[in-house]
Amino acid sequence: MLRSRSRTMLAAVAALCGLLFTAAAPVQAASQARHSSRFAVSEAQFERMFPNRNSFYTYDGLLEAAQAYPAFAHTGSRTVRNQEAAAFLANVSHETGGLFYVRAQNEATYPIFCDATQPYGCPAGTSAYFGRGAIMLSWNSNYKAAGDALGLDLLNNPWLVETDPAVAWMTALWYWNTQTGPGTMTGHDAITGGHGFGQTIWSLNGTTECNGGRPDQVQHRVDLYLTFTRILHAKPGANLTC
Repeated sequence: MLRSRSRTMLAAVAALCGLLFTAAAPVQAASQARHSSRFAVSEAQFERMFPNRNSFYTYDGLLEAAQAYPAFAHTGSRTVRNQEAAAFLANVSHETGGLFYVRAQNEATYPIFCDATQPYGCPAGTSAYFGRGAIMLSWNSNYKAAGDALGLDLLNNPWLVETDPAVAWMTALWYWNTQTGPGTMTGHDAITGGHGFGQTIWSLNGTTECNGGRPDQVQHRVDLYLTFTRILHAKPGANLTC
């Protein structure tokens, strides 16, 4: 009787293990596919770019977010792909202090970013739409638009951008790939269309920095871009400033 029960239990365990291995295989395959997707920046290069980064900003989070925008750093020649990755990450580095800050530091400005004239208002609170994430997503209108595009309720839960690494990257990539901001083109189009790094600054901050607004800030972005293109062994191209 004991032997019979033992054989039965062993068979059950074996069947369960088979199920576990079967279930684990796609997860492992997906992980391997993610890491072998030939993203322009390797994990080692990412660590060189951000040696003092906040552990919140993970390389895996970036890769996961990039899947939502397959054209990002996968358009054009190898040089163009590297230039786009460097341009995006240089602006990210500038916005976040080298991927150190997850949210804007000046709390006194938080209420500024609630545009009460929007029909949907500021349901999370008038001080809830300050900058968060890799490009410091700001304004209730941007949280609403990004959330709608990504299938997330960021208007009611803007805190998700500072608690989920993939979302922190995804909102940045949403802006980079789809929004012109105060400029005339997206960051993605600026690089892939050969317009130069300077146009990406326009799309992010416009005359706040460009046209003599803050030349020191512009230069800092350019310096980061030049450093990152060197790490990626890519020529930076022309039209670096705005």
